[in-house]
Amino acid sequence: MRVLGMISGTSADGIDVALCEIEGAPPRLDVRIVHARTIPYDPPLRERVLTAMQPGAAGADALCVLNFEIGEAFAQAALDLIEDEAVDLIGSHGQTVWHQFEADGRVSATLQIGESSVIAERTGRTTVADFRTRDVAAGGQGAPLVSYLDWLLMRHDTAWRAVQNIGGIGNVTFLPPLTEPDRHMIAFDTGPGNALIDSAISLLTNGRQSYDDGGGMAALGIIDDEWLAKLMNHPYYAMPAPKSTGREVFSAEMAASLIAEGRVRGLSDHAILATLTALTAESIARSYRDFAPEPMAEVIIAGGGRHNRTMIEMLRRRVAPAVVHLSDDVGINGDYKEAMLFAVLAYETWHHRPGCLPEQTGAAHASVLGNITPGDHYVELLRKTWGSKLAFSC
Repeated sequence: MRVLGMISGTSADGIDVALCEIEGAPPRLDVRIVHARTIPYDPPLRERVLTAMQPGAAGADALCVLNFEIGEAFAQAALDLIEDEAVDLIGSHGQTVWHQFEADGRVSATLQIGESSVIAERTGRTTVADFRTRDVAAGGQGAPLVSYLDWLLMRHDTAWRAVQNIGGIGNVTFLPPLTEPDRHMIAFDTGPGNALIDSAISLLTNGRQSYDDGGGMAALGIIDDEWLAKLMNHPYYAMPAPKSTGREVFSAEMAASLIAEGRVRGLSDHAILATLTALTAESIARSYRDFAPEPMAEVIIAGGGRHNRTMIEMLRRRVAPAVVHLSDDVGINGDYKEAMLFAVLAYETWHHRPGCLPEQTGAAHASVLGNITPGDHYVELLRKTWGSKLAFSC
């Protein structure tokens, strides 16, 4: 099957789109990216998305309109990549604008926008969307969904691996080796990835920059170790796994507060950025020390944060003797891994198979994820997939 996967992550910098060829069924699933690209949001649209992530900042009317506008943006991103390509199915994560955390760490609600009906209407392709809600309804965190892809594709023959994604938020999957078939993965969000750094950069440069290119600005600063130790007292880091977080917690408002606190401490802008970058590295490394079931032999890093050389070097020192690789080194495109994930999840949903496991999210049971919006070829696709197994007349 040829499946198009799409996502805009918590950084809300654009839509990652990956056209994938997928064959087989777990545990022998073969996935290959055919084409992939990132379509940036128009700056005014991105600002409205970021505003919608702030509590009380966007009313029902604004969210209603934004849901359709993001649907149009995703549909156009799909069309730009598809052109004349044959595509069987689209899997769209959409844009998370809110993930409701309760005091006990439970997730009680989640909202991703980007109307699937708009995508199906504009592209003519059957679209699977709204992947997180079923897992939340089953008592799960709705995250990190990427861990299912790690489980399918990234286990080592003999060694334990940590597969670490660093997007706006960081998440990890601790993967047992194939030689230990009775061991389960452990997956959870480690804390901030790029979210606080990106927000701080935007504030410190008055919007001229949206991220620290290569970690160059942080590299010019000296980490305030005393302040870093204080920041690591945030209660999220001590919460047991599985757990998840987002910009609802590690928000632009938190970044502004931390900048103010850093200045009271007499720190330069570079030192503030160095300390916030170290916060991501330290929160990842501490989660390994506190929650990994076995020492990790390897750490595989995906996501935009892998381009931050300063952060990666900080992380290498903290997780030694584990060997750190980028996901590209093991055959997974780190920029489009999550887009590939939603292609895989759409494929699994279409075949009525679960897209996540209880040990991944804390749900009561594994669930088939997402809602299916029929496209022009819906009946044809049903016949192609199920053939004589169809129990109804089309």
